[in-house]
Formats: sequence, structure tokens, C-alpha cells
Amino acid sequence: MVDLANLRDPVVIAAFEGWNDAAEAATGAVDHLIDEWDAELVTAIDPEDYYDYQVNRPRVGLDEDGGRHLTWPTTRIYLARPDDTGRDVLLIRGVEPNMRWRAFSRELLEIVDESNAQLVVVLGALLADSPHTRPIPVSATSSDEELTAAWSLEPSTYEGPTGITGVFADLCTTLGVPAVSIWSAIPHYIAGTPCPKASLALLSKIEALLDLAMPEGDLPELARAWQRGADELSEEDPEVAEYVHSLEEQRDTADLPEATGEAIAAEFERYLKRRNKNHGD
Repeated sequence: MVDLANLRDPVVIAAFEGWNDAAEAATGAVDHLIDEWDAELVTAIDPEDYYDYQVNRPRVGLDEDGGRHLTWPTTRIYLARPDDTGRDVLLIRGVEPNMRWRAFSRELLEIVDESNAQLVVVLGALLADSPHTRPIPVSATSSDEELTAAWSLEPSTYEGPTGITGVFADLCTTLGVPAVSIWSAIPHYIAGTPCPKASLALLSKIEALLDLAMPEGDLPELARAWQRGADELSEEDPEVAEYVHSLEEQRDTADLPEATGEAIAAEFERYLKRRNKNHGD
């Protein structure tokens, strides 16, 4: 078991498969960080108490030597120690449980508490009337008043059914651990495949809010490939093309007030930070 008691200014980033993860954008972002940061597996939640195996079935696969192995649906916690960030990151990559959500969340909170993490970032993705030809919309909300004020976040006004992301974030706040939920909006007409463009948008939002450098790796290239595929789909179907055009008009009209000097300056500052980092300045 990895010692979590002496981490560097740790932050937690979590994502779960299922209802909260349209086009695998949220889990795709965490999977990317696990790979790019060569994160170390810390522990895994015992799946027996939380998963219905007829809903989330175990998988049989082959290892590198050709041997067969069984993988159970569960939630795993990884530790990343990226040298260029000045802090350690706990990455929670899981499957939304089928039962006992409060007990499941408390198990995760015990790990958060052991690590002395002062912030939990929960990622999600939903289907929306969003055109694929524009930047993926990303929103960030929090129930923590201090965090909302410090980061100029909008308090969540959503009412209705929620997933494990909402339950986990709420329990974090209840127990005194600030939590922020970051969601990307996936074009609903092209949500049948993973969306690396949305994963990249989620990571960009984390970087902007936390001033925590996110490794892009091959995500930009994958996002461009996704974009080309989406373009081809809309070009082949006139009805889809017309629908996308109507979404573009709605989006462009809604975005006009956001083109302020402050927003442009913030985006340019992020660009300069990334350029200096890439050039070793």
C-alpha cells in the first residue's frame, strides 16, 4: 500500500463510467492522465458490495503472454507524481456502482482524508445540443461558497436525477472537503464513439482553474481525427448538415457576450504558459 500521508499539495481528480460519462469523455481524460503521468495503482474498491455483475459484467481477456485473466468492474485509485506540477495527484477511475452509493462514496472519502487532499475535482460529460464544429462547452460548478467566490464559479442550479459524481461531490462538501464538478457537453447526434475533443476540453478547464499543467500527449491529434470524422458524417447527410448549421447559429449568438477583453486575455495567458513550458523557457 502506498503511503498517502506525505503527498505534495495533493488534489483528487475523479471520473466514473456510466450515466455521467457521455462519449467516455470524463473517463477518457482520467485514463489519459494515468498514462501520461505513469500513475501508480494505490488500491481498488472491493466490487462485491457495490456492483451487480449482471449489469456490469466482469471481462475475460488475454495478457501479454497469451494467458487468460478476469477483470472485475470496480473503482481504482492511482497516484501520479508529475515533476513539473509541484503537486501530487490522486486519480480515481471507476465504474458507477449499482448499489450502496453512500457507503461507496465514504470509502473514497477515507482515501481522500488519508491523503490530506484539500480539493476534489469530479469530471462528467452529458449529451447536449452542441455543434461539433465549435469548441466543446465546459462548465464548472461547486457547492462550496469559498471555492465559488475564489474561482468565480456559477453555483449549480440543476434539479433532477443525479449520478455518482453528484453524490460523491455532495458528500465531499458535507464532510468539509471542497469539490468542484467540471462537465463537458457532447454533441448528442455524434455520441456513439469516444470524444477525445471533450476529454481535451475537460483537461484544459482543470489547467485553467487549478493552474495545474495538464499533459496533452496525443489528445490534440485524436481530437482532430474525431473532428474530421464528425465533419464527414455531417457532410454525408443533408439533414444532419442543416441541423448542425442551426446549432452553429444558436451557439454563435449565445457566445457573443463572452468575447470580452478579460476572456481573451485569460486565453492568451494560458497559451503563453503552455508555449514557454514546451520550449523550456
